[in-house]
Order: sequence, then structure tokens, then C-alpha cells
Amino acid sequence: MQLTCTSVALTAQPTYDQPSLDVAVDRLLGPMLAGSNLRTARVLLKPNLITATNGRLACTDSRCIVAAARWLIDQGARPAVGDSPSFGSARSVLAAIGALPALERLGVLVVEFGRTTETLLPCGVKAALAAEVMECDVLLNLPRAKAHSQMRLTLAVKNYFGCLSGFHKPWWHMAHGGANGRFAALLVDLLAVLPPGGSLVDGVVAMHVDGPIHGEPYPLGLLAAGVNPVAVDAALLRILCVDPQLCPLWRAAHGAGLAGVDAEALQFPLATPAELAVADFLVPEQLGPVRFNPFRFVKNSIKRTWLRVVGA
Repeated sequence: MQLTCTSVALTAQPTYDQPSLDVAVDRLLGPMLAGSNLRTARVLLKPNLITATNGRLACTDSRCIVAAARWLIDQGARPAVGDSPSFGSARSVLAAIGALPALERLGVLVVEFGRTTETLLPCGVKAALAAEVMECDVLLNLPRAKAHSQMRLTLAVKNYFGCLSGFHKPWWHMAHGGANGRFAALLVDLLAVLPPGGSLVDGVVAMHVDGPIHGEPYPLGLLAAGVNPVAVDAALLRILCVDPQLCPLWRAAHGAGLAGVDAEALQFPLATPAELAVADFLVPEQLGPVRFNPFRFVKNSIKRTWLRVVGA
């Protein structure tokens, strides 16, 4: 992954209506992936498919997923869509948010993150990453801008957490999420081992007040793109008028000395954060613990397994 780039493309996009959404996606993805040889490339689209519960808002909007897939097909790429939902399967969540029929018509493969590739992070921790992620030629991250009860915001960096396979996601919460844990630092460290690509953030309708599942819709009216997710997040924090110091993932990226953390040093080839800034986007004042309650961990693990067995 390219972590030195400090360019972030921002554009106003007030609705998911066509053809304006396709035009905006082309305007952002074309320059961002210009250095990638997309013809016949295996491109994995990694949206936020957290759960079918409140999925129309909690997940990346189906129209953004389909627009990105359609653009890739037009470039001659071979796109697939995959994620590791908290509950259920990628296919069931895509069906719940209305994306599955359109993806099937386009011939886009839906992949479940079932196989794992043990990968050593720069810090020395081993990560059980989805083999489907590590085997793709281009990884296109498709998060939705949302408030988050543990990270304050979930933007481009946080969405890569779903590259961990299945059970390993809640296990990271348990193993690394304590008061003195390094959960945020590990998520930032994860970026160094992932395939090249970029992030296209769905900020047309964001989630605020709470999250990542039970928040409220906020008409943010924008799309953001960049190959460096740290820079994309810094730009969005400026737009949302959220103090970066209040965000664990920004602090972890800053502590790691990654390029892109300073919004003042970013380049904006299209719109600037000042042109898109909002003043009433709400995030949680108090953050909840990252480490799951052991009872909740066991209960949710059983539920997660059951949902996969029944194909929910």
C-alpha cells in the first residue's frame, strides 16, 4: 500500500442518483488508480458490510459499491466484492442492502473471507488476514463515513480491519483492546502489509451521533478518494471539524510517523476541506472500551458461527 502520498481528491456529491454518481466515481477513481494496470487485474472491493441490522445506513451504500464495480469492469478489470461482517455472510449483507442483484447482473463475484494467510506485521505481531485480500492485484477500500463508539470515527483506515478473517476480528478486540492495549496501533500497522490500491469513501449520507450500527443519517454530500488512507482520514477529520487528537487511529498514525496525518500538508486536486466543511456533525463524547466483555465475546462468537452455518 502507498503510504507516502499526500494527495486527497474530494468532490461534492449530494445524492446517489445516476448518472451523477457514475461521473463522480470516474472523476475520483480514474486519477487515483491511473498507475495500476487494471486490464484483467483481480480487484477486490472491500466495502463496510458490518451487519444487515440497519444495513442501509450502517453499510457502504449499495449504489456506491455497484458504481465502483461497474467502473472497474469498464476498465477491463475483474472485480470481486468481499468482507468479513460482524454477523452473517458478505452475500447475506449485500442482499439485505440491495446490492446483490445488481452485482450478479454485472457478473461480479462475491467472496467470503474463509481462508487465512498468516502475515507478520512490522511490529512483529502475526495477523490472520483473509487470503482473498492478500491474493488480489488491487484492493479498493469502500468505507462509509460513520461515527464510532470506540474509535470516535470510522473512515478509511478503520475499514481495513475487515481484512482480518472472521473470528480473528473479535479476537483482536479481546487480545489487544484492553486499557493498555495496542488495538489502534495494530490497525495502523496493518496498512503496511496490504496490497496496493486506494480508498473511496462514501460520504454522501454519513452516520453521526453514534455508530457504527445504530447512529443517525447525516447528509454530508461528498465522496473522498486517495491511495493513502491516513491522508484521506485527515482530510475528512478537517471537513467534519473533529479534533484529530480525540481519535485513537489518528493518534496511532501520528505516533508511527506516517505521512498524511497533517491536513495542512495535504494536496487537494479537486475541492478543498474548507469548501465541504460542516459544523454540526456529531460524534460520541465518551468512547466505550475496545475490549469486549468476555460474556459478550462468547455470546457473539456463537451467534456469528450460527449465522454462517444457516447462511443468514
